[in-house]
Amino acid sequence: MKKFHFLLLFFFIFSNGIIFSQNKNLIAFVENSSDNKPIPSVHVINLNQVIGVITDSKGKFEIPAKLNDTLYLSYLGYKSIKVRVTNDLLKFENSKIQLTELAYALEEVIVKPYQLTGYLEIDAKNVPVSKSYRYSIPGLPTRGYEGGSRNSGAFSKVINAIFNPTDFLYNLFGKNPRQLKKLKQMKEDYRIRELLSSKFDRETLEELLQIERIDIDEILRNCNFSDSFIETANDLQILDAISGCYEEFKVLNRK
Repeated sequence: MKKFHFLLLFFFIFSNGIIFSQNKNLIAFVENSSDNKPIPSVHVINLNQVIGVITDSKGKFEIPAKLNDTLYLSYLGYKSIKVRVTNDLLKFENSKIQLTELAYALEEVIVKPYQLTGYLEIDAKNVPVSKSYRYSIPGLPTRGYEGGSRNSGAFSKVINAIFNPTDFLYNLFGKNPRQLKKLKQMKEDYRIRELLSSKFDRETLEELLQIERIDIDEILRNCNFSDSFIETANDLQILDAISGCYEEFKVLNRK
């Protein structure tokens, strides 16, 4: 009899483990930690499955998830957080996740760095224009390579970086196929693209790709994007640049 009870208990535990290791629709609410009010339009991303959703007017969201997945919550003016999916989150549909508002300190802003007059025709001549140029290489599916400022070595810099066998791209793309799969998933999920188009801090990209900001910059430099582009592009533009760079890397690698 005891043996039967033990087997029954083992079967129950084993069954629960299987159930919670499978995908379920996790339902929860996001609210402000200071007043417990719901926060609508919060972006929620399952980092493991690269799926994005947005909270509704009541702060509610529903997203496919399984045990130990990590959710990444982001909203303008609030501190982004990561939440590990637990059994409790999967079981209960009224779970609350709280975000904390960020305190912004206003910094001094220089309004007229170029002594603008207010007349467009005159000011257009006074404001310096970026001198980054892109070079197209026949046979590659690309809009071109950004060679930096105009100088005699700009084009040769592009060629050398592309055909360098020890290029940084090989180390990233050749050894981390899971990151490449995530790149494709990120490009296909319009919720994630919508979030990235509004961000400039690389924070979401770091979490999704599991690489540091310095590595993202290094990838772009090895793909011959200018410092100006790296500093001013939004996260979606950075994602598309990295993805395009990888596609070109695949073509060169086959050759």
